[in-house]
Amino acid sequence: MTRLKTEDVKSIPADLTDYDSELIAKTGCTLSGIACRAAKIPEADIQKSLETVFIGVIPVTSGEGVISGFCEAVASIISHLGCQTFITQATDVAGIAEAFEKKAAIVLLSDDDCFIALHVKSRQIINNAVATGKGFVVGLNLMAGDLRKRNVLVIGCGPVGKSATEELAGMGALVSIYDTNFSRSAALSEAMQQSFNAKVNIVDALDLALTTHQFMIDATPAADIISARHITPHTYISAPGVPLGLDEKARLKIGNRLLHDPLQIGVATMVVCACKLHLQNVSNS
Repeated sequence: MTRLKTEDVKSIPADLTDYDSELIAKTGCTLSGIACRAAKIPEADIQKSLETVFIGVIPVTSGEGVISGFCEAVASIISHLGCQTFITQATDVAGIAEAFEKKAAIVLLSDDDCFIALHVKSRQIINNAVATGKGFVVGLNLMAGDLRKRNVLVIGCGPVGKSATEELAGMGALVSIYDTNFSRSAALSEAMQQSFNAKVNIVDALDLALTTHQFMIDATPAADIISARHITPHTYISAPGVPLGLDEKARLKIGNRLLHDPLQIGVATMVVCACKLHLQNVSNS
């Protein structure tokens, strides 16, 4: 998991309304709308119920420690979706205890390697990497109109790229994958065949693939791997990777056909997925 920096997240709370406007211009949906599509639940079915869900955000100090502004950014995204939220005053195990004492239905916590939403009652976990892959595929699909039977390149076969590949295959896209570590590409291709009976194409020449694919998911932590010569008037890129893989000239050239953020879509998707579990649990009890 890429470790974010304070400068990546510090402006998120103040910019969420503007970010919604940006998403609407690019995809026709708000952040909530993208998250609900990724969670496969109609927005109207969950919107009124979100305000009843109580969510705790727990600072974790292990590894390199708490990123300044991270918990505040996460909590602001949760509030933006309409949920009640709080950041625990205590950290780590004491923070978990505090969240349980305050009767949080869902808790979010992250260390250097893993970021999860835990639905307390069902004991089910939503992994941010999986949610991020789903959310950014939904965003790309909305920008493109429909990705079914269209060629899509996934760059990076880590957890986010794997999730994106599964989501794309599930919607009927023709998926090609690339990773600097060929064994990861081969492992993902084999897993897709065995688990989903889906064939994905392994790319071994990234530069050629970048020039021949109209639709891309950039799920790598590599900067400046996509340049202006790879961008055509028909190129659409959904980029959960941090830092952004497009260089400055490529960003200028692609304009409004790029979807990228450090935290918002992934957090919103994992929260809505967790809230969906909560509502299912309530209705079954």
